[in-house]
Order: sequence, then C-alpha cells, then structure tokens
Amino acid sequence: MSKTKKERKMKDKFTALICKVSGNRFLNVLRDSFVLVASLTLIAGFAIMISSVFIDPNGIIFGSSGLGLGEMIFGSEKEFLASGFAQMLVQGQNIFNFFSKGAMSINALLIVVIFSYNVSRKYFSDNREHMVSVMYALAAFFICLPWDFNYTSAKGIEVDINGIINSNFLGQQGIFFGLIVAGSATFIFNKLSKLNISIKMPDSVPPAVAQSFESLVPGMLTLFVFIIATVISNTFAGESLPEFILTTLQAPALAISKTAAFALVSQITWPLFQWLGIHPTAIWGAIFGMTWDIAGNENVLGVAKHLYTTMFMNYSTIAAGTFALAPVLSILFFSKLKQNKKITKVALAPAIFNISEPITFGLPIILNPIYFIPFIIVQPLCFYIAVFFTKIGFIPVVCNNVPWTVPPIISGILFTGTIAGGLVQLINLVISMAIYYPFVKIADKMELDKMTETEKLEAVETKRVSLLRGRKNETKIS
Repeated sequence: MSKTKKERKMKDKFTALICKVSGNRFLNVLRDSFVLVASLTLIAGFAIMISSVFIDPNGIIFGSSGLGLGEMIFGSEKEFLASGFAQMLVQGQNIFNFFSKGAMSINALLIVVIFSYNVSRKYFSDNREHMVSVMYALAAFFICLPWDFNYTSAKGIEVDINGIINSNFLGQQGIFFGLIVAGSATFIFNKLSKLNISIKMPDSVPPAVAQSFESLVPGMLTLFVFIIATVISNTFAGESLPEFILTTLQAPALAISKTAAFALVSQITWPLFQWLGIHPTAIWGAIFGMTWDIAGNENVLGVAKHLYTTMFMNYSTIAAGTFALAPVLSILFFSKLKQNKKITKVALAPAIFNISEPITFGLPIILNPIYFIPFIIVQPLCFYIAVFFTKIGFIPVVCNNVPWTVPPIISGILFTGTIAGGLVQLINLVISMAIYYPFVKIADKMELDKMTETEKLEAVETKRVSLLRGRKNETKIS
C-alpha cells in the first residue's frame, strides 16, 4: 500500500471517528441546551459590560485610567466622583445589574428546564407531552436542594437560616448538579411510564387531563428516588446532594479545565476539527458548557478571576479575526490570483464580523493541505500571546461577555474594558496575517504552475490539431 493510500485511509478513519462523536445524540442534546441558555446569559453579560465599561464612574469612559471624561468635565476626579452625575451613573449600574438576577443567578434552573425538555424530545419522541417530564425534573431538582443554610454575620455570629433555599445552587454552582438531576429524572420518569403502571383514563377524558393522571404513579416513583438519594446524602455524607456533587464531581472537572494542558488540547483540536469540516462546538460546546462557561460567568459576576474561559478564547482568537479576517486580508493583499481575490471580496464583509464560512468553504481552506499549517497554528499561538499579555498585567482578565460577532479591536476593548485589549487583538491579527502570507504565496505558485502546465498542454493539443488539419488538406489536394 502506497504512502498516499495509507494517509488517506488514516484520514478517513479519523474523520469517521470524529463524525461519530459529533453526531452523538447525548452530546448534541447537551450542546443545544447550553446554546439556548447562552442567549440569555449573553444578554446579561452585555448589560453587565455596559455597567462596568461604559457607565462605571471609574471605567474606561469616565475613569482616570481610561479616557478620563469625568475629570475633563468636572475639573478633577474627586469633584466628579462627588457629583450628582456620578451618582446617577452608579444608579444606572444598579439597574443594568438586574439583568444578571434573571439570567446568571438562575442558570442551573434554566438548564434543568431546557435539558430535561430536550432529553425527552430526543430520546422519548413518542411522549405526548414533553413538559410533563420537565415538571418532574424540576420537582426532583427542588427536592434535592438544601432548604437551610448558615452564614457568618459581620459581627462574627453564625446564623442558621431554615426554610429558605440556598440560591447559590440556582446559579453557577448548581449547573453540573442540575444536568445530572434533569437527565436522570427524565429517563427514570419516561422508562417507568412505559411499564404500564399508569392510571388509565377513559377515551372521553381530555388528553391533557388523561396525561396528568397517567403520570401520577411514574412521577411519584421518580420523585421518591430523589428523596431517597437526598436522605442518603444528608445522612451519610453530612451534606446536601448538590453540595456532595459539587465537591466530588464538578469541582475536579473545573480544576482540570483551569490547567494549561486542558487549554492546550482545546486550542489545538478546535482548529483541527474545523479544518476537517466538523464544527468544533459539536465536540467542545458541551465540555466548555460545564467548565469554561461556568468560570466565565463567575468572572462576569465578579466572584472570581479565571484566566481560561470561553470568553477569553473568543477574545484572543475568534473575535480577533484569526479564523476569518486574517486569511481574507492576507489573500486580498498578497494573492495575485483573480479568482481568489473575487472570493475574498465576497467573504470580506462576513469576515469583519468573524464569520469564517465564506472563506473556509469558498476558497476552500477546509481539507486544503496548503492552508493546514497556518489554520492549525494561528489559534493556539494567538491564544497564548493573549495569555502572556494577561500574565504580565498589560491587559486585565477578561470579565465582559461580548458577542463573538463584534469586529476585532472593538471587541477587544469591550472584552477587557481597556484600549490595550484592542491593541492585543490587533497584534494577533497582524501576526495571523504574517503566518498566512507564505502559504498564500505557495498556493499562488502552485496554481500558476498548474495554469502554465495546462496552457502548455493546450498549446501542444492545438499544434497537434493544426498538423492533422494540414495533412488532411494535403491529402485532398493530391
């Protein structure tokens, strides 16, 4: 077997494996659930960004560390901060911060509802009413939550609070637990429903009423499973089930996601999957949802300063134009091929908003061996350039959740709340273009050589046809 055939066979096997993983029903359900929740989280993140960047008296617009507009208007920073205008800005911040109470503070609750619905819809499509599964999953979730907690007051006194839910588990801390409860409760309920242990109602009863009665026995047994699990956890572990799950499963997963090894693997495989034509979110979307997304939301809420987050990846790579704008500009400026320039002119407008499909599929870059090296190298390189600038303190840890479609440089300023954030994105964009440059030239040379060879063959063929015609004419004359 030739080397080319072996390589093709290995590539086909690898592609088949990746396609199998990306087509996994459970991963797709998980990914779709996080995508739905992300839309609301993005709204809250955008509101918090406005609060912390644009109307913060100490932020990039009015603060002395930024444009210093407050000091320019009032003469000094002290007078500005004491003014009624600064107090009005603070009130505006408080209003925008309400968005997080309706989104990030109840992320786990949203996950339970959406994930249980998606599981029921995908795995139990014959179910007449998927919202019944959601209802029991939600009930199971609240059964397991700790309904009492204690805290230490400002005077150092421990206070026990009874009959009130610890709201921490409705937000970021409860996401992992919410997924487990929602998935298992939905499966248990639907499997029990198929055992013919339901209360059957006559056909004359309306479907909605019949469904409610039919779900009574399976629903009661499902909830009883979680009551037993809660009692066991409280009795033997000495803590509630969410706390037990957090300490034994979620915390280690989050700890692994904070490591350099996890970051390196994610940044190398992300462009690799994309080069193979497989959308990276099909693989990494669910993983990031349970790790980097949680860490990023903690940054937005101001409770932590995690370096590795989905927001940071978006800031340093996708929103910096590494996938879209860098190859488009490199080809537009440096390529001599008319057909490539035509493609980049069409792809330029989407690329400004970090949409890469027109260039990756139109050129194409996907499965194109010439562009394999720059496409794979650029993302991890730009990611670690941003890591370097963060660690030396040139830019702050990314704490603003900005849509990845915001153009480069502008998004950099918004992600970090500093001009330096936009500058780092510009550096990444220029470096990405420089990496693409030699490969654009190689692609040009190969295409021109191919065209020259084609022209030579066409010239030979034209000459051969002319000779044949000449001989035919000579034969006719004779």
